[in-house]
Amino acid sequence: MEKLSIKDVDLNGKKVLIRVDFNVPLEKGKIIDDTRIRASIPTIQYALDHGAAVILMSHLGRPNGKRSQDFSLKPCAKHLSDLIKKPVIMASDCIGPEVEKIAKSLQPGDILMLENLRFHKGEEHPLEEPGLANSLSMLGDIYVDDAFGCAHRSHASITSLAQFFPGKAAAGLLMEKEIAYLGTHLMNPTRPFCALLGGAKISTKFKVIEALMHKADVLLIGGAMANTFFKAEEIPIGNSLFEPDFITVARQILDVSTQSKARIILPIDVVIARKIDSDKDVRIIDIKTGVPEGFQIVDIGPKTVQKFSDELKQAETIFWNGPVGVYEFPTFAKGTKAIAQTLANMDATTIVGGGDSIAALEESGLANQISHISTGGGASLEFIELGTLPGIEVLTNKK
Repeated sequence: MEKLSIKDVDLNGKKVLIRVDFNVPLEKGKIIDDTRIRASIPTIQYALDHGAAVILMSHLGRPNGKRSQDFSLKPCAKHLSDLIKKPVIMASDCIGPEVEKIAKSLQPGDILMLENLRFHKGEEHPLEEPGLANSLSMLGDIYVDDAFGCAHRSHASITSLAQFFPGKAAAGLLMEKEIAYLGTHLMNPTRPFCALLGGAKISTKFKVIEALMHKADVLLIGGAMANTFFKAEEIPIGNSLFEPDFITVARQILDVSTQSKARIILPIDVVIARKIDSDKDVRIIDIKTGVPEGFQIVDIGPKTVQKFSDELKQAETIFWNGPVGVYEFPTFAKGTKAIAQTLANMDATTIVGGGDSIAALEESGLANQISHISTGGGASLEFIELGTLPGIEVLTNKK
């Protein structure tokens, strides 16, 4: 069912509550990456251009229900103001008499940024503070969710709040784009469909792997997650990171894959090193020879880069989530950057989700050559698994 869009709603003279995702990395109060803030601007600007006053809601970090200046959204409000060249009023809280007074006084064209929703325990645990969503609902006339990266969470500002706006809970432009792209291209992909999963943990992705085994034609697995599969195949991995509790799961996935739709392909050679923070004693080995003690896997090797690239080049639809090496160190980022370059040079529909995968594209200047970069790594994975998300389900259906 198609969801109501902000473009379907009369915004003139209304106060619009917009749930954005300003959960950005900060260092000493300075924003390191403003991608999520910039991604929200089209929806904010659309509301302003159509005569609305805008009230923004977001979380930042994990303050665990307690106020902390380290997790204040003030830097985000200032940065947004600089980007759109308009003043952004910063509230001292997200609910309460003072906030209600400011919200009531807003005029068309005004922007109010509420303080971190997670300063209230009820944001992450709605049942423990059931009044939070109700208090937030009293601030606006229309609810718009533009925080796709949070749509897999049943939090107060995502699922509870929308229910206070029957017929007026709409998707923002970013949310609408994410639903359209992922729903169209990942649920009904043009084939061949190739998925590449990297990152550290199979524990966070095994359900997605199981879903992709029935949806994709080829499933490439890299990163430290592959180490648990190697362990399941009784290949020595030295000191490499792996998850002992998921060796059986990895073994079952490999066994089931013989009857599944997707071919699962693991790295055939790897880069190993004694230390991840040193360029010394770095080697490339075929994985079947096993990793010697004292060494750990830090990247995919050149043969694997070639094999993965060959598979990707045959695909018409590609989904990539997670780096294939210890991307934080340039020496061990070669595999990830090679994958990024391969995707950028393709005419296929390419969809990338996950912070490190996106960072590789940004650093290489390749982001604008990807069909769609999803703002929610975890949300996009859960969307693949379930075909929908809690934050999408509660939005008003378009008539």
